[in-house]
Amino acid sequence: MWWVVVLSALAGSTVVLTEEQLSWAADYRLPADTIPLAYDLLMRPDLESGTFSGQVTITLRTTGWRSYLLLHHKWLTITTDSLVRDDGNTKADIPLLGSEDYLPHEFWVVRSKKELRAGTYHLSLSFKGNLTRDIVGFYRSVYREDNADKYIATSKFQPTYARQAFPCFDEPGFKSKFTIRLVRPSDGYSALSNMDVEKEIPDSPETGLTTVVFKESVPMVTYLVCFIVSNFVSLEPIIVDKSVPFSVYATPGQKSKTQYGLEIGANITEYYIDYFGIKYPLPKLDMIAIPDFVSGAMEHWGLITYREVNLLYDPTISSSANKQRVATVIGHELAHMWFGNLMTLKWWDDLWLNEGFASYMEYKGVDHAHPEWAMMDQFLIDDLHPVLILDAALSSHPIVQQVGHPDEITELFDTISYNKGAAVIRMLEDFMGQENFQKGITAFLNAYKFENAVTQDLWDELQKVEDEKSEHPTNITQVMDTWTRQMGFPVITVTVNENGDRVLSQSRFLADPSASKTNDVSPFGYKWEVPITYTTSSSKNVAHTWLYSNTSSVTVPNKDKAAWIKFNSHQVGYYRVNYSPDEWTVFSQLLVDDTTALDPSDRANLLEDAFSIADAELVNYDVALEMTKYLTKEDQYVPWSVASTMFRKLRSLLIGTSAYADLRRYLRSLVDSIYNSVTWEVAADDSHLKRRLRGVVLSLACSVGHKKCLDQAKAEFDNWLSNPDNRPDPDIRDLVYVYGMKMNGNEETWDTMWSLYLNEGDAQEKTKLLSGLASVQEPWLLQRFIQYSKNEAFIRSQDFFTVIQLISNNPVGDPIVWDFVRSEWEYLVERFTLNNRYLGRLIPAITKSFATEFKLKEMESFFEQYPNAGAGTAARSQALEAVVSNINWRRRHEASMTAWFSAHADRSAV
Repeated sequence: MWWVVVLSALAGSTVVLTEEQLSWAADYRLPADTIPLAYDLLMRPDLESGTFSGQVTITLRTTGWRSYLLLHHKWLTITTDSLVRDDGNTKADIPLLGSEDYLPHEFWVVRSKKELRAGTYHLSLSFKGNLTRDIVGFYRSVYREDNADKYIATSKFQPTYARQAFPCFDEPGFKSKFTIRLVRPSDGYSALSNMDVEKEIPDSPETGLTTVVFKESVPMVTYLVCFIVSNFVSLEPIIVDKSVPFSVYATPGQKSKTQYGLEIGANITEYYIDYFGIKYPLPKLDMIAIPDFVSGAMEHWGLITYREVNLLYDPTISSSANKQRVATVIGHELAHMWFGNLMTLKWWDDLWLNEGFASYMEYKGVDHAHPEWAMMDQFLIDDLHPVLILDAALSSHPIVQQVGHPDEITELFDTISYNKGAAVIRMLEDFMGQENFQKGITAFLNAYKFENAVTQDLWDELQKVEDEKSEHPTNITQVMDTWTRQMGFPVITVTVNENGDRVLSQSRFLADPSASKTNDVSPFGYKWEVPITYTTSSSKNVAHTWLYSNTSSVTVPNKDKAAWIKFNSHQVGYYRVNYSPDEWTVFSQLLVDDTTALDPSDRANLLEDAFSIADAELVNYDVALEMTKYLTKEDQYVPWSVASTMFRKLRSLLIGTSAYADLRRYLRSLVDSIYNSVTWEVAADDSHLKRRLRGVVLSLACSVGHKKCLDQAKAEFDNWLSNPDNRPDPDIRDLVYVYGMKMNGNEETWDTMWSLYLNEGDAQEKTKLLSGLASVQEPWLLQRFIQYSKNEAFIRSQDFFTVIQLISNNPVGDPIVWDFVRSEWEYLVERFTLNNRYLGRLIPAITKSFATEFKLKEMESFFEQYPNAGAGTAARSQALEAVVSNINWRRRHEASMTAWFSAHADRSAV
């Protein structure tokens, strides 16, 4: 045995590792020749002390000779371990040389006194842990009821937190069966896990405990395991697929709020069973609202966990936006029961196979349950447009990307994996056709049922369907690799030839044309296989063609001499389209003359493309601004949502410039007509989309100083504060809180709202109150609010970053938050760790409106002082690039903006 001196990554000091130790230090991945087959797991949470203990026996198979076994653990105290060889008819204890931690890779190393030959073994370990360290892994959550704190024990393991609960093979490539035993207090508590209960075994009366034994699970990965001890209750379950009980659990006082989630969850589950053509594979399906939950929700198989705000619905408290959020999150998590759970990624670089598909399927599921919501149009504003902004920057990344150390994994749970993944799947479905796409997805899930898969496996299964449908099938891999294995997307430039035909060419779209492309390379040269769709003034039927990466252009003939040809129908393609100035003028006039000539998604597409292309200096900004004139006639939610987003960006970039006042005047006149149409009065028979439209319009009007809007907000706010039990309608409540506090916020009103927040039990209402509290214009009150947010007796840990970002969204609060983050970064890292992706994303959230060299230098200095960004590494690059882009945008566009808004502002506007 020889020795070597290495630098410990954990401690930053020189240590000596043996040759054997080097073998497990060399790779953060577990050896592929050791395969866990089954877990027999006992967990004993102590709710009062906030600790837990447990035992696990892992049945595993080795395929080669080994002198040690590796598995994961983190923050556990492992008290005993033993190893038994199982030859079928005989079992033999294996003498161990010892066990040890290898902290840099979060390994527990079990070393044998002699070489272990290939075969089956049973590894048993006893361990202890803490339920109060964090709100991931196995942890304690608390809520208040009947003037007393109530504790539950719950779990959240994705991506690498199962190792904080029990020693395990914590990688997605390992699927095992689990038999779980969970100890609960005998009186008033129940236990839930992935499977249904097999039996319950009361302990002696002195202990007051009962052991709940669950049936053995189907093969699944560690991050899908879940176990919960609580006193939660549910309504009568709904039976789906004729035999599967579907239940929703919540705290006893919120039982009635589970009704909507129960009904829509059962509805969407039945739809997915039919859509995928595969039965739900477990004997039951539960959903549960957790008071403390770090994510929005988590797809634990058979026991889906949610933040309360994303599962519970009360029509007297929840807005239409809240209701839609509950529906879409449920739709997302239920889609995972097939995509992600039944079929699982082999490694985290294919995370999009889980999240992209679930993010797209949620729209199909909710559209089935609520066809009147026009969910497929809303895909544009909620998923597509946000990711187009991110993906137009050099700091973006491909959908499929290599991930190194497990600390980097949480960074992958980002807009690219979710939104871009969903967007390219939507485009894929469009060019394959819905029926063939559905057939291919079913074949894929059947082929990899209870197995692991990679992106290429999906393309292969879809190709089989594609090959059957035509003599000239599309090469799925060739097409989709250009969208998943290189970042960014193209802008399709449309020119008109002498015959009136349209000639299309492609180039990479960058939001900031001056961005440096040094060392920015792509295996495809930033060319894409682009499925082109279009409609014309002569035909509303969608036509299709292709613009291939190896051709310079494609010509679309205008046989009917159509007055216009609108490309990227319903913006189903993941690209932008730039027309000639004359054609942009045609579309602007078309929308003014006949707003309904194009449907809402196409109108929204033209608005969003025009502004984004103007940002990139591919057309004059006058083109985009002229397009907005038609909005005085627009009455649909999706286009107004796009307009509001575009104008919000203009306001943040032009604040402090001479153009700002005229911009506000222009917007007040633009929004006045629709403001008077929707009003503050919420009628019982208002459609869902009208309710969503009202929220966008009132927020835009008040934000630009529309006098009637602000006066009404103030009146509603004052009326509510004089009688807090008489709350505004849920669909205008957050607007009343926000703009009422802006108009009339002082220490007295703030303290009153703060007291109401502390005494409020509903998570959605608490979020609305937080928005109001963050909107006060007194800097010292915002400073105090930040300090309050550090106290978990006031603000749950899950809501801390929400508070900080809400304050940052307030122009008065943004510099306060920036100073807080820089001055208390060490506190934030100690509390949340650099592995926390929400901490990582905090920087771009609070610096998004920075547009000066001074602020850029502050950021660079801060990053230099704290170079280790953890899960925020990519977010820092994105933040810096965004600020540079803002600076360049001001330099390029401020003068033209000043001139245009000066010429078009109505000085007499409301």
